[in-house]
Amino acid sequence: MGILSVDLFITLDGVYQAPGGPDEDREGGFEFGGWQGAYFDDETGEAIGAGINRMDALLLGRKTYDIFAAFWPTRGDDDPIAVTFNALPKFVVSRSLTDPAWEGTTALSDVAEVAALKNRFNDIHVIGSGDLARSLLDADLVDRLNLFLYPLTFGSGKRLFADGTGVPAAFRLAQPPQSFPKGAVSLMYERAGAPITGVDISQG
Repeated sequence: MGILSVDLFITLDGVYQAPGGPDEDREGGFEFGGWQGAYFDDETGEAIGAGINRMDALLLGRKTYDIFAAFWPTRGDDDPIAVTFNALPKFVVSRSLTDPAWEGTTALSDVAEVAALKNRFNDIHVIGSGDLARSLLDADLVDRLNLFLYPLTFGSGKRLFADGTGVPAAFRLAQPPQSFPKGAVSLMYERAGAPITGVDISQG
């Protein structure tokens, strides 16, 4: 059985919206696009690249898919991330997209179809795609959260854990946290059963 990982660049107040460029995603009037750039360094790039190299399938929601499909196929073979993404089997969950143009992409009509992918691939990654990630959390299909946490707060924007998102779940660190020179931190959490509650810490 394969692992389904959700990869997110996220702020201290849980916002994951539009890290890459100022006009990447202005949904809801978001005005802070491009916030990741000031914190990017070689070490962060290497860690992101290592995660991409681990995956053997890419799963996206429709909005992120449209952004990726318009960008990565236009990059040359000298861009290693483009080479990887263009070659990977790709899946997009969408009820309206039936004939995706990005080569190697299969459209799935429902989150319920994602479970079968774990029998076909070892390491499936969801990048961004917050709406899809929330649906996967609700269906208890997420095995791992790969979070790049940035020392910023915006007070507004799309958040992964909105009210009512996900089943009660515990996670544990799958590897030691990794910090980067400009202040970002990489946290890899894996599912660890149900939350343990009702513990009286005064009893030692």
